[in-house]
Amino acid sequence: MSSRVVVEADGGSRGNPGPAGCGAVVRDAESGEVLAERSIGLGVATNNVAEYQGVIAGLRAAAELGAAELEVRMDSKLVIEQLAGRWKVKHVNLQPLAAEARQLIAGFGRVDLQWVPRAQNAHADRLANEAMDRQADGTERSSGTSTSGEVSTSSARIRPSGWLGADGTPTKMLLLRHGQTPMSVDRRYSGRGDVALTPLGERQVRAAGKRLAAMDGVITPDGIAPVIASPLTRTRQSAQAVVDATGGELHFHDGLLETDFGDWEGLTFAEASDQFPQLHRKWLGDPSIVPPGGESLDAVFERVTAARDDLLARYAGQTIIVVSHVTPIKALLRLALDVGPSMFYRLHLDLASLSIVEFYPDGNASVRLVNDISHWS
Repeated sequence: MSSRVVVEADGGSRGNPGPAGCGAVVRDAESGEVLAERSIGLGVATNNVAEYQGVIAGLRAAAELGAAELEVRMDSKLVIEQLAGRWKVKHVNLQPLAAEARQLIAGFGRVDLQWVPRAQNAHADRLANEAMDRQADGTERSSGTSTSGEVSTSSARIRPSGWLGADGTPTKMLLLRHGQTPMSVDRRYSGRGDVALTPLGERQVRAAGKRLAAMDGVITPDGIAPVIASPLTRTRQSAQAVVDATGGELHFHDGLLETDFGDWEGLTFAEASDQFPQLHRKWLGDPSIVPPGGESLDAVFERVTAARDDLLARYAGQTIIVVSHVTPIKALLRLALDVGPSMFYRLHLDLASLSIVEFYPDGNASVRLVNDISHWS
């Protein structure tokens, strides 16, 4: 083993708060060999408490192995930013956990903290879910194994038709499109290009944040609705405005990214039509058509469907704020309405607009609001 290791950690709760578990894996930084695993049942806890317990378990395991330097990788932006000192630890339940994690970090020669997309944290995620599965089965409450032990290989995500049996309580999604950008001012295709908000866009999302903070179910005695956003700059800025207004926790999800327009990125409608006349014309009516180097609307719909399922699994029965782009929001509305792809071409969504959908445990859904801009218009 080298003196440098990588710690991957995660945690989750089925109910938030609800039955919770955390997982951590320690790898040799040079070879990638798994040196230790931890899969710990936590009883009833919140997602964020479980995530902190995951990184604490990983840090302890690394210390037991005698590591001198380590890189901590998590898909929890909140935990990474708080441990790095860039964000304050506001919640009283997290403050002692953050203090414990920092004390453990101080015992190493060097610690690098890195946020990674959830897809790159699958091993720790699996271990956390295995801990929750064991609790649900009534078996052992916690376990920690080295590579010589055995670890269950049960599914890391359970998505039955009943959305984890939420007993009729819907998961409410407050869908916010990002604010104005220079690309939207010029009406240019803006997909994966990473542009920032204009001053007007910043005002739009601040207004949206104030509105969301005043809505029923967002700030309650039981907690604050989490904010889940696309990781691009314009949605990060929009989501941060919401967090500033509500005090909620911010997470990012790659499934909420805008369409990849490929070679059409940055072109106006007329420019794309002139440069790609036949393909562009077909694309306007056929969701299977792929822009050169880009992504079809069918592919976007499939990606957003998977993201929707993931959010329903993680936040069953809760109110969440989803900050995304026009096409993913249309896809979520399409899923709720159970309609065909023509909706992509017939529905208009304004910048910084608010839509509301509810997904029920039995598979039904309800659309409560579409394209409301009364907070800034």
